[in-house]
Amino acid sequence: MSPTDEPLGEALPEASAPKDASAVTRGWLVPAIIGSALLMQTLNATVITNALPAMARAFGVEPLRLNTAITVYMLSAAIFLPLSGWLADRFGARRVFMCSIVLYAAGSTACGFAGDLWQLILFRFLQGAAGATLMPVGRLVLLRTTPKRELVGAMSVVTMPALLGPVMGPVIGGAIVTFADWRWIFFMNLPIAVIGLILVWRHVPEVREQGPSPVDLPGIVLTGLGLAALIFGFENLGREALGPWAVAGLFALGFASLGLYAWHAGRTPHAVIQLRIFRKPTFTASVIGGGFMRVAMGANPFLLAMLLQVAFGMSAFAAGLMTFISAVGALVMKTTAPPILRRFGFRTVLLVNAVIVGLSFVAYALFRPDWPQWAIMAVLGVGGFFRSLQFTALNGLAYADIDTDEMSRAATTASMVQQLVQSIGIGLSASLLHLLMVTAGATRLTADTVAPAFVIVGLVTMISMFWFARLPTDAGDEMNGRRVA
Repeated sequence: MSPTDEPLGEALPEASAPKDASAVTRGWLVPAIIGSALLMQTLNATVITNALPAMARAFGVEPLRLNTAITVYMLSAAIFLPLSGWLADRFGARRVFMCSIVLYAAGSTACGFAGDLWQLILFRFLQGAAGATLMPVGRLVLLRTTPKRELVGAMSVVTMPALLGPVMGPVIGGAIVTFADWRWIFFMNLPIAVIGLILVWRHVPEVREQGPSPVDLPGIVLTGLGLAALIFGFENLGREALGPWAVAGLFALGFASLGLYAWHAGRTPHAVIQLRIFRKPTFTASVIGGGFMRVAMGANPFLLAMLLQVAFGMSAFAAGLMTFISAVGALVMKTTAPPILRRFGFRTVLLVNAVIVGLSFVAYALFRPDWPQWAIMAVLGVGGFFRSLQFTALNGLAYADIDTDEMSRAATTASMVQQLVQSIGIGLSASLLHLLMVTAGATRLTADTVAPAFVIVGLVTMISMFWFARLPTDAGDEMNGRRVA
């Protein structure tokens, strides 16, 4: 994000940001509405993770196979994400956002009617295609209607409703699976979609580029194919579903497609992703460095579900009551993040917090069935608090030096990388559990086989410090109103 005090909305052509919307967009209302619409995604993600063992029993498959229902969603989103920025510029961000809400709710309903695993995978693919535009387009609306100096606070607001998903998801999902039918975890998205649709229509302004660039179809095909191949490759790494040569072929296809895209982007002025934005240290630190943090975010819900429900033998509802405290800690943090960043700056917060977050994941490896429940919940709550601080800082820093005309591509790029690394986290966690079981000669998951996976994931998060350490001490200061003497 380039240094400027000019509000992002006012930097657009007059037709793109109506003057009468400024009173609305400068407050908390638009971020809260966008966050409320994103509640569908976060609620769905946490609920389905908690319901995996019950769904596996219903379909007559092993619980580890159900991680495919999560990964295929991310695979689909990765394929369609490159289109999101162009669609928002071409048809208007609000219109695209509303269509995404409708299609996401329809895909969710279809998942609720799935009769077997393969039907669920198909409908999750359709749901992921609709959800591909929700996050980047919602973020784009926020970026284009919020002054940079207010962006960290606005992002804290936009994530508060979205964080209700992780807060309520484990408990609601556990209650549904324990006392009702797992299919209701998908049907409950419908009222959220209706309310979100009405609020977006009434209060969110329309923003779009005037004279958007032509659609980069070769770039969209190459990036979508590359990301899909890599995600599917990570999904099958160390598993028996595909042979080693097939997995190697997926990785080769993925890297070759992305390599061809890099060549294509250097020769295409309207490339769907402008690779030059990675020359900005703040964007690179947030997206690439932060990617190692997001690997853990992808792995954590899946590993906890396997540990508490399969290894410890807890019911879905009991496990949900245990893990929801992590999201409560994250929600509490949202009110403290802006003053912390103003006091210490992005670089210091990211470096110190990376160690704390990594150690919190390592601490999960110590959990045992005979631990007091309050002790497990305390560790989960502390971990959730500091992870939320880290991602608030990362999300704000990403756009510190991004110019207005780069916003849509920057938002799309950040979302694509996040989707890829979170799917890597899920695939990595499933593969780790499989390898740990084989190494230990175990036939079922136990605390001893799951614990090393938490240690590995915790150490992976600390790799991000390499990028954070290279940031200047005043990186992103304009974003949080910090003044350095």
